[in-house]
Amino acid sequence: MVSAIVKSLLRAEAFESNDVACCSAPDGTSEKLSAETGILRFDSAEELLKTNPDLLVLGCKPQQLDQLPDSIGEDSRGSLILSIMAGITLDRLGTVFHGARNVVRSMPNTPGQVGSGATGFLFAKPPTEEDRHLIRRVLSSLGFVREVDEEADIDRVTAISGSGPAYVFEFACALEEAGKDIGLEPGLARELASRTVIGAAKLMEEGDLHPEELRNRVTSPNGTTQAALESFGEDDLREIVKRAAHAARNRSVELSDA
Repeated sequence: MVSAIVKSLLRAEAFESNDVACCSAPDGTSEKLSAETGILRFDSAEELLKTNPDLLVLGCKPQQLDQLPDSIGEDSRGSLILSIMAGITLDRLGTVFHGARNVVRSMPNTPGQVGSGATGFLFAKPPTEEDRHLIRRVLSSLGFVREVDEEADIDRVTAISGSGPAYVFEFACALEEAGKDIGLEPGLARELASRTVIGAAKLMEEGDLHPEELRNRVTSPNGTTQAALESFGEDDLREIVKRAAHAARNRSVELSDA
């Protein structure tokens, strides 16, 4: 996701490559990103922080936060901290980065890799207009962005848009399996399922109609679509999705409390 942010910012010419630097665990991630984008690379967080970055983006795995050097709180003094790590609260970020001028918790999603993401974010304390603009400039490179009202909203965003792409992918898989089950050739079933999801998403994106109105326009009385929707209704599809969202939100809260 950090790679997506960097590439999107450079593509939009929001920053020059020499304005951005990276480091990573010794897994080749930072070497690859630097080679692909031309940004600076450092072997360690300590070396990177010697450059006094204005904005520090945390894209490591949540369990790797404890592996950062103990000096990072002082070494990042004055920096703005942007976390895209799931489950790491503002309080914990503030404790680790106690010298930061502010910390931000955000939840982007994977479609941000192609500029079609949805991200919620929240500052730990009221920001300056300059910092709010900077965070919006960075996160909007991934797509839609919204500042939320309270930290609990981050868990709710996680349940809907953070995990949401997987729900859509699962539906596409189910549609593909249904196509094969009624006799379509497997390759065609997959193509039809994928293209249908993509096309429906574009209709929602490019128009002002609510999804329910778009659904109604496809549904002729006593037609094929109505038969399928009635089957969804009998299985209470919307209640199934609500339960799934509650499960995801509750798990996000559990991770935050861990």
